[in-house]
Amino acid sequence: MDPAFAGFLIRADTTRERIMDDLKFGTRDKRGNYTPNTPAGTAPLFVWPPRPRAFLAWLPGYFFPYNVLFFLSALAWWAWVIPPVEVMQSLAWGWVLRLLAVNAVAVFLWYFAFELHLYIRRAQGNRFKYNGKFPADHPSDVFWFRRQNLDNMLRSFLSGVPIWTGVQVLVLWAFANGYAPWLSWSDNSLWLAVLCLIVPVIHEIHFFCIHRLIHTPFLYKWVHSVHHNSNNPSPWSSLSMHPVEHLLYFSTMFYHLVLPSHPMIALYQLHVAGFGAVPGHVGFDKVEITEDMAIDSHAYIHYLHHKYFEVNYGDGLIPIDRWLGTFHDGSKDGDARMKARFEAKKARLNAPKASS
Repeated sequence: MDPAFAGFLIRADTTRERIMDDLKFGTRDKRGNYTPNTPAGTAPLFVWPPRPRAFLAWLPGYFFPYNVLFFLSALAWWAWVIPPVEVMQSLAWGWVLRLLAVNAVAVFLWYFAFELHLYIRRAQGNRFKYNGKFPADHPSDVFWFRRQNLDNMLRSFLSGVPIWTGVQVLVLWAFANGYAPWLSWSDNSLWLAVLCLIVPVIHEIHFFCIHRLIHTPFLYKWVHSVHHNSNNPSPWSSLSMHPVEHLLYFSTMFYHLVLPSHPMIALYQLHVAGFGAVPGHVGFDKVEITEDMAIDSHAYIHYLHHKYFEVNYGDGLIPIDRWLGTFHDGSKDGDARMKARFEAKKARLNAPKASS
């Protein structure tokens, strides 16, 4: 069984200090950087021979807590935020600005909850923190006002939330005007249920493809490098992107313009992208929720991408990185494989010079 996907909740033995001991689950080097004992793993999907026991053990973590939360948030939007169909048939400032305001408030509350707990109050210190340093303690010229958190938050609200809302408005308008195949739950309940189940899979495939694209030299330099300025990511880093990357990232919702679907499921797709970016950027392996209980962030795979740049273009739900040789599990063997791949790449690039 891949331990990284074995569950989503862990308990620690109570100590005299009533705090969790992260060194029971990992190690910390002399710089204060934390490494979990268990290497990062990919989900037990698309493996041969099949591993039914591992799959069943992994399945609860697929739903809880994040995907269930994002599904419920999409239901809430559909029930209380999205206007009637006849309103959405016309692009009018009233309902568009209302969506923008609701999205902005929701992003602030969700992202700030993690930021407040982990980076402002520092409620768990650097327990389970991959990079022992806190961005606020290390100003840098690569950020606006030399402050990573402020830079990241401004980029999130100046372009991230407006582009998020723009994609949302366009897709809802298309559904309302019959330009997207809108299925009813009563007549297509089985297919729509299946579609709900695979929304995170669609996101994973989309994310890998656009992520690999923006790591090509030109797009990396002019677009994706903005996101990688945060090599010690924190919650607001999740949406700290160039506007082009925001558009590519949120275009995951556009699949529902082609797939026979329902607007609520399209909203779920968008929420998996928008709200789901936070767990991968919290910078902590576990987020403590009580004195003796913590929730797995599943952030390690993406943290390693921020650390090493050319590994882990996906998040491990589908083992595309394993198939293509770009997976890094955080172990010494993973380091060796990465270095061997870099050396082979360097040799290929130098071959034409040697022959000329």
